[in-house]
This record gives sequence, structure tokens and C-alpha cells, in this order.
Amino acid sequence: MFTVDIYIGSIKASLEKQSDLLVRNLKSISEYNFSTDIDLLDFSAFIEPTRFEISITMFTMDKEANEVFYEGNDATVFAGSEEILPEVEYYQLNDNQLDDFFEFYEQNEEILVPQEQKVFTEWFSQCWQEAGGTSLNLPSYFVFQDDYKSYDLKNNQWIDDEEKRS
Repeated sequence: MFTVDIYIGSIKASLEKQSDLLVRNLKSISEYNFSTDIDLLDFSAFIEPTRFEISITMFTMDKEANEVFYEGNDATVFAGSEEILPEVEYYQLNDNQLDDFFEFYEQNEEILVPQEQKVFTEWFSQCWQEAGGTSLNLPSYFVFQDDYKSYDLKNNQWIDDEEKRS
């Protein structure tokens, strides 16, 4: 039998096991020499719900929502994208439970999706803080792929994507 609380608790426990890796990877970017053409950093979460996997990629962006690349000769300058967290499993399920789980999920989707997003966001934000991410001089956001809102990691609040570009 599946319940919302047990499912969300399992996600939290699975993500916690990946915290050290995420913090280590976030710490490494604090030493980057970011291109001066970069206006902000987007940490995009890619969720694969049928495999229960999440990955996170950092994108360097300009105010027009374009990814910034560096084409100069200085090898110390960074711009572009980088995987911050490889695909990791955030929930485990036996194959014989899939049909029951997806039926449960469909019946509770309106409750589950916001709670999943909250768990992913709080976990990333906590790791970001632990890694010293607030010391970066670039505005930084946590976003879900193809979503219209972003979580401002310095101000700890959700904003519309248009706000971060103004």
C-alpha cells in the first residue's frame, strides 16, 4: 500500500544519500573563473519519473535566457554547462509494484507533484548553502526543466522566470 507520506519520506531518504556528492560538486564551482558575459546560473533539475531518477545540470545564462559560451583563448574562463549531479535514483520500487504505484500516483498527482518539487528544492537549497553557494557573485536559481518559475537560491523564494531576467 502506498501513501503520500511514505512516498515523500522515501524520496527525502534517497536524496540525503546523494547530499555529499552534490555538496562536493557545488563546492567545486565556487572556484570557477566565470565569463563576464554570464548574468546568472540556472541549476536545472531533470526528472525522469518512469525511472525515478533526477539529474542536475548548471547552465550559464544571459538576461535573454540564452546559454552563454566562452570562445576566447583563456583556458581558465568558464562558460557553458556542467553536470552537477549525474542521474541518481530518488525512489526504489520493485517491478511488480509499478502498476499499483502508477495508479496511486495518478490518483494523488495534484498532491504529489508539489510535494516532490518542494522536497527536491529544499534538498538542493540545503546542499547549496552547505557548499557555500551564497558566496558566488552571480544570481543563482534552481529550476525544473521546462517550468516557468525558478527558485532564487540567494533569497530563498520562488519567482517567475521573467523576474530573473529583468
